[in-house]
Amino acid sequence: MNFISFRVILSRIKAIKAMMTDKTVPKRKKLLVIAGLVYLFMPLDIAPVVLGPVALVDDLVLWTWILWNLKDTLDAYWVGEKVNDFSKDFSGKNLVEGVEFKVDEEE
Repeated sequence: MNFISFRVILSRIKAIKAMMTDKTVPKRKKLLVIAGLVYLFMPLDIAPVVLGPVALVDDLVLWTWILWNLKDTLDAYWVGEKVNDFSKDFSGKNLVEGVEFKVDEEE
């Protein structure tokens, strides 16, 4: 199973920064990461700190679940499969000069 590899997990964690800065990623995916970070640094946990190392289990389970749900999106960033969207750069610009066209609407 490819997800268990420590190298893959680290690569996906590093890809979170690129995913968060991309404007084409849905806001719900970004909100999932933000909620995970808030929970990670929140003083209240499901497993209290007095339990020692066991208290880290809930954070580990939460981030494993987040990485599992975002694995396809994150893999696109660290593998290099993410295609740049240049449509916003060229919107409203006339790239081909001297061409006229007409769009017929069908009913």
